Amino acid sequence: MIELRRVTDLWRRRDVVIRDLPFGVLVAVASLLPALHGKGTQVGDLPARPFDAAAFAVIALECLPLAVRRRWPAVCLALVSLGFALDQLRAYHVLASNVMPIALISAGAHLERHRRLTAILLSAAYAALAFALDRLGAAERVEGYVVFYLALALAWGVGARLRSARAAEAEHRRHVAEATRAAERTRIARELHDVVTHHVTAMVVQAEAARYLTASPDRLDATLSAVTSTGRRAIADLRHMLDLLKADHDPDAGVSSAGGLHTLVEQTRQAGQPVEFTEEGGPAESAGSAELVTYRVVQEALTNALKHAYGSRTVVQVRYGDKEISVAVSTDGSGSRTGSPGGSGRGLTGLRERVDALGGEFGTTRRADGGFAVRARIPAGDPS
Repeated sequence: MIELRRVTDLWRRRDVVIRDLPFGVLVAVASLLPALHGKGTQVGDLPARPFDAAAFAVIALECLPLAVRRRWPAVCLALVSLGFALDQLRAYHVLASNVMPIALISAGAHLERHRRLTAILLSAAYAALAFALDRLGAAERVEGYVVFYLALALAWGVGARLRSARAAEAEHRRHVAEATRAAERTRIARELHDVVTHHVTAMVVQAEAARYLTASPDRLDATLSAVTSTGRRAIADLRHMLDLLKADHDPDAGVSSAGGLHTLVEQTRQAGQPVEFTEEGGPAESAGSAELVTYRVVQEALTNALKHAYGSRTVVQVRYGDKEISVAVSTDGSGSRTGSPGGSGRGLTGLRERVDALGGEFGTTRRADGGFAVRARIPAGDPS
């Protein structure tokens, strides 16, 4: 079985002309067998003529061009049609004359240019052939010629149908590829936003605070060390994210390589944001993407707290249930926005899309004191 598959794969890698040649050669050889003489197509019902030297040329003209029926369909159709016409005019009626529909199907399926002109020329050539056969004394009536013409037209139509189906499939694959690329770009943009924005925001806030600590060397040194540490974590997270974007890597694997929620909260505290964190229960083994989304919700909420309410009290609550994970992050409105980078809104939009994709709920509200709250319900565990 393995050897057969290997041979089949090797054959499929051959040039299309080589793969199409055996059929034409087989039909040509079969046409030379005495038992199959006179078994070809007959248009006009002229009396069959015995083989002569010209019959071999007619057989070659009808069969050998089939090797290029996909590479050069117009050339194949022209040569086969010429051989077919000579076969009918000389009344050999060789078996090879039966390949005319095959040439038409191939042309209908693979001919890209001048299709209408080709159909018109073939129709005119067929009319000329019918007239010539009639002048030679053919007994065929007009109805017979019309029926055979319709049969040839049907063969062309079958090829055209195959071409349309192939084009539709190619278009479908193109749309799927575009959608896949768009989804991948969106995923990369989300990951870049989630990973970079949090760390860079913390670094900007810490650097801004350092400007006011020049009179306190110890605190200045601690702040600058925190900036350095945050930058290193940003680099580590970026490297980890690039690993996640590899085609053979599970995108949900290693959700928080730089630490879990506790580490995330501690990093935010080091940036100068007072955070109260409570966690109830633990993630289920089958949480999968829900755990990643939970991490991103908390990360984005803390990033916004650093941006828009630096120094204000922030409360993070995460509760793991059997069927879902609940996240609530609230921030007072008494903080400062001095030195914080502005937001684009892309983070909250991306979070909403992430939660919606899992069938959960996501919402943000403004508090009366000027603060804000983020809440999310993320389905997790076995849905059965």
